[in-house]
Amino acid sequence: MLRFVLAIVLLVMTPFQTVLAQGAGNVVWVQIAARPSQAEAEARAAEYAETLEDVAGFDMGRGWFAIALGPYTEEDARQVLQVYRRDGLIPRDSYIAQSGAYGAQYWPANVPAAADPAPTAAVTASPTPSTPAIVVPQASPAPETDAGTPDAETRQAALRSERALTAEERRGLQIALKDRGFYNGGIDGAFGRGTRASMAAWQRANGADDTGVLTTRQRAQLIAQYNAILDGLGVQTVRDATAGISIRMPTSLVRFDRYEAPFAHYDPRQDGGARVLLISQPGDRDTLAGLYVVMQTLSIVPLQGDRTLTRDSFSLTGRSNSIVSETRVSLSDGHIKGFTLIWPAGDEARRSRLISEMSRSLTRLGGVMDPSTGAAPAADPDLVSGLRIRRPRASRSGFYVTPGGAVLTTAEAVQNCSRITLDGDLDAELRAVDAVRGIALVTPGEVLSPLQVANFSPMPPQLSSEIAVAGYSYEGTLNAPSVTFGALADLSGLAGEPTLNRLTVPALTGDQGGPVMDGNGNVFGMLLPRPDSSRQLPDDVQFALSSAALSDFATQAGIDVNYGFRTDALAPEDIASRGADMTVLVSCWE
Repeated sequence: MLRFVLAIVLLVMTPFQTVLAQGAGNVVWVQIAARPSQAEAEARAAEYAETLEDVAGFDMGRGWFAIALGPYTEEDARQVLQVYRRDGLIPRDSYIAQSGAYGAQYWPANVPAAADPAPTAAVTASPTPSTPAIVVPQASPAPETDAGTPDAETRQAALRSERALTAEERRGLQIALKDRGFYNGGIDGAFGRGTRASMAAWQRANGADDTGVLTTRQRAQLIAQYNAILDGLGVQTVRDATAGISIRMPTSLVRFDRYEAPFAHYDPRQDGGARVLLISQPGDRDTLAGLYVVMQTLSIVPLQGDRTLTRDSFSLTGRSNSIVSETRVSLSDGHIKGFTLIWPAGDEARRSRLISEMSRSLTRLGGVMDPSTGAAPAADPDLVSGLRIRRPRASRSGFYVTPGGAVLTTAEAVQNCSRITLDGDLDAELRAVDAVRGIALVTPGEVLSPLQVANFSPMPPQLSSEIAVAGYSYEGTLNAPSVTFGALADLSGLAGEPTLNRLTVPALTGDQGGPVMDGNGNVFGMLLPRPDSSRQLPDDVQFALSSAALSDFATQAGIDVNYGFRTDALAPEDIASRGADMTVLVSCWE
C-alpha cells in the first residue's frame, strides 16, 4: 500500500525565543498603531493584548509611542501581517518596522529596549514535532481609521477606506452580500451599479443611510453577519511549520490527536462530531494520482459523491446517512498539500461555509513533512495511516455467463446495496433478481472479456459423482478463488424440491453464488446459502440451484446462456482452472 507523508505539527518555540536565537540583527516588528501619549498607548496596547500575543510598545521619539507585534524574523513578520490584516485583527495600514526605529520599551513594563535585547542562550527547536498551536484568535478589536470611530465616516471617507481594500476583501463583501440575499451578480470585486445597489439595500435593511458605500463599521458588521453561522465553532488559524500548512479550522470541535503519514489527525472533542485531516507529502503527479485512488478506499470517504482529478489537484466528496466528507488536495513545486473535513450529515449550511473558509485560508508555507515522521505502521491490515479502509458489507461469489461479463450470483449478496462491485473495484448494477429462488443477475458498468464463460450442463450428473465448487471462500481475503471438490448427494432438496441439488462438500460462506461443476467442467448449478432452520445440518451439507432454474431465470432477464456437451472427463487441475477463470468476487457496499 502506498506510504504517504503526514503533515501537521507546529513550531515548538515562541517567536521571541526563535528571534533571539537568530540574533538581534534579524529582529523586525509589525507596527499596528501609534499614540501621541504614553498613557493612551498603554491603554491601546492593553486592549490589543487581550486578543493578540506578542504585543509590545516602544517610544518612537518626538512624543509618539508605537504599538507593535513581535519580535519576528522578516519572513514570519510578513506572514503575520498578511494573516492578521486579512482577518481584521490589525489595521490595514500596519507595516513592518526595523528595531532601530524604536527606543525604550514601555509595554510590557520592565523589559529591555527592542534594539538591544538582553543576551540569552540559543534555543534549538526539538526535532520531534509538537502539538499544533493556534496562532490567530477568533475575536478581534474594531479596525482603526483616520476618521475616528467607524460610525463617523462620511461617504467620502468611506470611499477612501474602500479603495484600500484588497481584491480578495472586495470579493468577500460581494460574497457576504449575496449570502444575505442582497446581491445576485458576479463575484468579481468590481463595485459597479449592481454592487452599489445591493450595498444600499443592505444599509436600509440595517437602519443606516442608503449611501451605497459601506463604512468601515458597516463592512465589519456585514462580514460579522456572514460569519455568524460559524459562531461556536471556534474557527481559528493553525500554523503548522513542519507540514508547511496554515489553515483555519473549527478548533472548538476538533483537537489534535496524533499524526500518521500522511495525515495529521484532528479528532472530535465529542462523539459524533467533526474531524479534520491535514495532508502534506513530497511527490509528483503520479504520487498525487496514487493518493487520489487510496483516499477513496478509506471509510472516511463514503462512496456517494463527486470525484474530480486534474493534472495538479483533486477533490473528493463522500456522502452517507451519517457523514459528509470533503477532501481538497493540490500539487505545487513537488509538494502535495491539502485537507479533509469530515462533518455530520444534515448540517449542509455550516459545512459549506466551513469548507469555503478552510479552502480560502489554506496557505502553503515552506517544506513538507519527512516521510519517516509519524507512528509505526499499524498491525491491523484494515488501517492505513491510522484510518480504516472501507470494507464491503458482504462479499460473495458469482460467475460469468456471457462474453460481455454478465454475472449470476445469489440474491442475498446484492440486497440493499448502495454500490455493487466485481472483483473489488469494477462497478456493476443489479439487472434482475428472484428472491424466491435466491438468484440475481448483475451486469458490469463496462464491457468485459472474461477468461472463461460458464457452459451449462444440459443434464445433471450421476448421483455420487464428483463435483467441484469454485468461489471466494474467504470473501476476498485471498486474491483468487479456490476450488473445493465433493460429491453430488441428491438431485433434489431435503423436502424434495426439484430445482435443488444436495451436495456433500465443505464450502464456506464466501463460496455462495459460485458455480458448481461436474466432472466434465460444465456448470450444473450455483451454490446457495444454507437454509435458515432450527435443525442443525452437518457442515458438509450444501445446496445448489439447478442449471434448469438458472437458465430459465437468465432467459427471463434477456440473457442467452451457453450449453456444454463435452462428455470426456477433465483432470481435477483442469476443472479447477476453468472454475477459477469464470468465478468473480461480488461485493455489496453500504
